[in-house]
Amino acid sequence: MNALVWAGVLLIGGTGSVLRFLVDGFVAGRAGKTFPFGTLAVNISGSVLLGIVAGAGLGPDAALLAGTAAVGSYTTFSTWMLETHRVSEERQYAVAFANIVLSLVFGIAGAALGRWIGSAW
Repeated sequence: MNALVWAGVLLIGGTGSVLRFLVDGFVAGRAGKTFPFGTLAVNISGSVLLGIVAGAGLGPDAALLAGTAAVGSYTTFSTWMLETHRVSEERQYAVAFANIVLSLVFGIAGAALGRWIGSAW
């Protein structure tokens, strides 16, 4: 791995995290705060993107930049868990359960869809 790839990881990773912040805020601002729709939207769209990367069969450097730097910085497991914990602390158990189930079901489906799209290219 050369310095150019490392620079790409830094630049693309930073861009991915800013994009996550913007998408989350956009969706949450329109959907309300009763359910963490912003994080759900980010993680599902990220699952589709990562599936596309996996299905496209990129080389190692391109996969690192597209998968780890871009999609890895865009998606957020920790925020998903924190929000699930927060709503369960507020005794909104149905919301917490729905967040887990919807994230897993749509995340796996999104990854499968993305992989299918990526392999068709």
